[in-house]
Amino acid sequence: MEILGGPLFSVAGAGESHGPAITTIVFGCPPGLKVERGQIQRYLDRRRPGSNRHGTPRRESDKVVLLSGLYSEDHEQLTAGPHITVQVDDTENATQSYEAGYTTGEPIAAIVLSTSQKSGDYAQFAGPTGAVRPGHTDLVKHHKSQGFVDVRGGGRSSYRSTISDVIGGSIARLFLAARFGAVILSSICQVGPLKTQRSLAEHIEKMIQGREHPHLSTQEIGEIEEILEGSEIRSLDADFAREAGQLIKQTRIDGDSLGAQVEVVAVNVPALVGEPLYNSLKLRIMGSLGGLHAVQSCEIGAGIEVVARRGSENNDPIRSTGYQRNSHGGLIGGVTTGMPLVCRVGFKPTSTIVKPQQSVRKNLEEMDFLLEKGRHDPCVGVRAGVTLESRLAIELMNGVLMHQAGRVDVENFRLFTGS
Repeated sequence: MEILGGPLFSVAGAGESHGPAITTIVFGCPPGLKVERGQIQRYLDRRRPGSNRHGTPRRESDKVVLLSGLYSEDHEQLTAGPHITVQVDDTENATQSYEAGYTTGEPIAAIVLSTSQKSGDYAQFAGPTGAVRPGHTDLVKHHKSQGFVDVRGGGRSSYRSTISDVIGGSIARLFLAARFGAVILSSICQVGPLKTQRSLAEHIEKMIQGREHPHLSTQEIGEIEEILEGSEIRSLDADFAREAGQLIKQTRIDGDSLGAQVEVVAVNVPALVGEPLYNSLKLRIMGSLGGLHAVQSCEIGAGIEVVARRGSENNDPIRSTGYQRNSHGGLIGGVTTGMPLVCRVGFKPTSTIVKPQQSVRKNLEEMDFLLEKGRHDPCVGVRAGVTLESRLAIELMNGVLMHQAGRVDVENFRLFTGS
């Protein structure tokens, strides 16, 4: 069973790259949170194929349809979502989906239809003599499934399955923003050999330096988001973004692919979230971000740089108002400190490329592999930021609820006055 997050807040997803739809169920959102379909759609628009000219040429609208878990006494507003029609034989069934309402505490269900499949592009991978793409899951999934794997677009291993991550993450983000003002941002900081000169984490640390509380205002966050959204690829460094865009373009022409590194930073994070050992928030975040498609590395705070430091250099000074630096990246002993949560995630180059490569067929017969057809991201990191943000939000949300579960108040268990 695959569940993202949990045990108190979790996301379950189903659906393959070229299947009819991606289905998502979000469990554990407390009641009373205002949710509008457009808020979720905003994040899906960042994730969807075709959202950036340096990503895959596949085009999908990826419109979310909400089916459960919301309610409003204003039924007109609640049921103003997309019209759904299903025809079976001669019978047509139609209904309205949800547009806006309040969470009820029950599971939230959503679907996103897939409308741009070109399943014929994957015929060369079908069957026991199908070709294996080096770096891809073709070989292991064929044998793991006893030959019953869906090869179209990578099946469940496709980045398309992260639609569920983003939907669940959107709900978590709305909750964290409403309760704490917490916001999660990301910036591409490396593409291939090119590295940015402007770190998102360092930029935010300078902004909060000397403040009584390490919080950013809504206006300050909006200004950062405006810079990120205005770049050729989502990066705080516009010059780097332009240069990286040209490199990605040339790499696509060359029939090859590139790796990337993405900074993910959560600001206005509540302190004391997480546990010190087996349920450490550090463990959960590194596992969740590190487990995403194509990820090969995940660092917290100063990351690998701490290896070359002495303790006297690495320990962050503390005063009565809080931490004065953030080498620890917002986590000490797996528990949040209230400083920004800082992660850096490294992606390998996209596995599916058009250059000739040595490989095998699924029956292990050796072959010279050459891709016949397909539409792929030359640099998967270009679209990955929103999914990383979503996974971080899910883990933080679950941690917040776990923390609250340890603070039981008898007043919350009264049904009648005086009971």
